[in-house]
Amino acid sequence: MGTTYKQAGVDVEAGDALVERIKPLAARTLRPEVLSGVGGFGGLFALPAGKYRDPVLVSGTDGVGTKLKLAFATGRHDTIGVDLVAMSVNDIVTSGAEPLFFLDYFATSGLDVAQATEVVRGIARGCEESGCTLLGGETAELPGFYQRGEYDLAGFAVGVVERSKIVDGARIREGDALVGLASTGLHSNGYSLARKVLLEQHRLPLDQAPEGLGRPLADELLEPTRLYARAVAALCAAADVKGLAHITGSGIPGNLPRCLPAGTRAVLEERRWPRPPIFDLIGRLGGVAREELYATFNMGLGMIAVVPAADVPSALGAARGLGVPAWEVGRVEAGAGEPTAEIA
Repeated sequence: MGTTYKQAGVDVEAGDALVERIKPLAARTLRPEVLSGVGGFGGLFALPAGKYRDPVLVSGTDGVGTKLKLAFATGRHDTIGVDLVAMSVNDIVTSGAEPLFFLDYFATSGLDVAQATEVVRGIARGCEESGCTLLGGETAELPGFYQRGEYDLAGFAVGVVERSKIVDGARIREGDALVGLASTGLHSNGYSLARKVLLEQHRLPLDQAPEGLGRPLADELLEPTRLYARAVAALCAAADVKGLAHITGSGIPGNLPRCLPAGTRAVLEERRWPRPPIFDLIGRLGGVAREELYATFNMGLGMIAVVPAADVPSALGAARGLGVPAWEVGRVEAGAGEPTAEIA
């Protein structure tokens, strides 16, 4: 008998088994607009009937980065899927969009059905919390391309917003307030620096709590990214949200200006919000400068909204009502040329 595909490293039967395992997980995320989902060549999804007069689709894609290394090191794969959903969904909601559906791409050297099921379990959880459907995805076995037991992830989110309600920052003016929504820690950014300092330079044990952290390092580093879809929807309903920024790689200085118009600058006061201790730990142990920390991490704010000063109480109430800590963290001032963000 000649060489088989399975002997070459690709197990088609394992792929079929994975599809059967994830069908119940995807079923929990179903919205009424789904016409066909997991298992077909393409997922069919109808726009919400009667809800939008002039709907505009919003899409986004992202991965999880080297946070995956922590999942491999600990053997914990049940939350990394939440990160995958969050990185794309949190991007598209900055336009005021309602997330509709999500697709994933899972690539590995050889399919471990149990491991992959845990990853998809996290993806389904992220979709449920964001109110979107896990409409489909792709699993790829690439023997010899990845290290055994490791994998890579990519995610794709699509949402919809009424054209007249698109949040694009165009109406932001001097005197508007900045409302920061709490992060849950590092989220999914800056892990190359975090791993360099904590695991390579200082060799901190993942199963122990470093001084000042209060829980094992693995728990801190694998804490899932906060999903902001419901909080943003509540903010938009309660206040005049003029701009939204998802604080990811390049931190507040690199992301907040993306929602500001020319001729403005954002000024934040760091004393106005509590900073999770993981950032101070990295800064102290690695001798990382304050400017480098702010240019790499979210520093405790995963999403920032720009609202009129009079709407701050309503915005704070909307976020806190959903269990998301929020604070007035700064203001918009007149600037010159391209927008900037400064932390005082």
